Amino acid sequence: MSSPDLTPYGIDVDDVVRNANPAHLYEEAIHYDETAAIMSSGALRIRSGEKTGRSPADKRIVRHPDSEGNIWWGPINIEIDEHTFEINRERAQDYLNTRERIYVMDGFAGWDPDYRLKVRIVCTRPYHALFMNNMLIRPSDEELDAFGEPDFIVYNAGEFPANRQTKHMSSKTSVDLSFEEREMVILGTEYAGEMKKGVFTVMHYLMPEQGVLSMHCSANEGDAGDVSLFFGLSGTGKTTLSADPNRKLIGDDEHCWSEDGVFNIEGGCYAKAIDLSAEKEPEIYRAIRYGTVLENVMFDEETRQVDFGDTSITENTRASYPLEYIDNAKIPAVAEHPDNIIFLTYDAFGVMPPVAKLTPEQAMYHFISGYTAKVAGTEVGVDEPKATFSACFGAAFLVWEPNKYAEMLAEKMRTHNAKAWLVNTGITGGPYGTGHRMPLPHTRAIIDAIHDGSLDDGPTETDDVFGFEIPTQCPNVPSDMLLPRNTWDDKAAYDQAADKLAGLFNEHFEKYRESASQEIIEAGPVVTS
Repeated sequence: MSSPDLTPYGIDVDDVVRNANPAHLYEEAIHYDETAAIMSSGALRIRSGEKTGRSPADKRIVRHPDSEGNIWWGPINIEIDEHTFEINRERAQDYLNTRERIYVMDGFAGWDPDYRLKVRIVCTRPYHALFMNNMLIRPSDEELDAFGEPDFIVYNAGEFPANRQTKHMSSKTSVDLSFEEREMVILGTEYAGEMKKGVFTVMHYLMPEQGVLSMHCSANEGDAGDVSLFFGLSGTGKTTLSADPNRKLIGDDEHCWSEDGVFNIEGGCYAKAIDLSAEKEPEIYRAIRYGTVLENVMFDEETRQVDFGDTSITENTRASYPLEYIDNAKIPAVAEHPDNIIFLTYDAFGVMPPVAKLTPEQAMYHFISGYTAKVAGTEVGVDEPKATFSACFGAAFLVWEPNKYAEMLAEKMRTHNAKAWLVNTGITGGPYGTGHRMPLPHTRAIIDAIHDGSLDDGPTETDDVFGFEIPTQCPNVPSDMLLPRNTWDDKAAYDQAADKLAGLFNEHFEKYRESASQEIIEAGPVVTS
């Protein structure tokens, strides 16, 4: 494969490895990366270095007159000036120029040719090239020959730190993005997910400009061509529930909804690997094979078998693999307009029902809220649930204000008659510590009922606090589970927990109230006492 001329990007290295196939990158990793090892499954195990997760507090966006009015500035999008960006870019280029060889991966973001972005990754670790070979859409030989100049370039010099004394720097890590230059600079972190989410952030900015809704969600398709989108924060089941053996997987994380339908942004999947097993998640487990990157997992030195339960390095162990490694993946990853929008939450308070029907206004409210909950801490005896809110179920990647994405979602739902559902994969029968986890077979039965229309016209009961309609019958789910208040022995305690959660919703929504419509505000919960 011919090497691109990188001198226009300030890089002059003789040995440039471009779009190498996985076997070549395996060889490079084993030869040059002391953390690389080949597992019994054929996957490449690697360590990402000191950082084993993203560094959102170190993400910066260039404040520029052309884009500053569009950006949701604050703790999510922290500003950096053009001069500092140029300093960090030069620091990255200088480091890249010290390497004997560098790796280039050219690929596409977006399966729809009308909206896809040409992306170039420049990096120093073979593992990063293989990771992005999985996560970007791989061009054909003809497309690669005609690739030309990229629309967006990532300078990954993550082995080299940012200068803490540089303006706007808060640590030795800095992930900087310029929409005007169409460039991203990575310093001080080798965690591969920064590249993936950097590309998503760019699409999250560019697509709404074109009237296309960018979304942090998974998507699948039934035999009849019906499409479902799954939104949910970490631990809610977004990847697990979308990997349905009876439906085609469009993608597990990043999608766009255009006037023509839905398309996946990525060419691969990036699944959590903690406690992965063939019994619980067979589709993902089978994808762990040659070409897959396993990040930060532990393994037996003799057998080379992975111990997916070992969190010695991090709980955020990950697997990156091409989309086609999922047996029933849909390639190309494009589909018709969604029929069902499913918001997943892990409610540790035990208040949310297993399933609820949402009006478009309630859908906007819950989309902006992006609620889930978790246990507050790890100390003995501390089991009070803690509410977590992330706008649009992915606040860390939003560029425009959340209301823009919510309004686009509501408009598309109305235009294409999509139904919205809230599904609780968390605790039932009491709060965390008293209740129990919603059984996965029952959650799968609920998703099946959404897909086959069983819940569309069945009997419902209105929730007094949240106002949504709760189905009271669902095939293969005990009816006494569907109304959460009925699952609590102490009904007064349930009422108190529901009011408390409603108050947390309302408190969080205050920051969006000024820019939200009255219909959205009225779709929120009401404290009854």
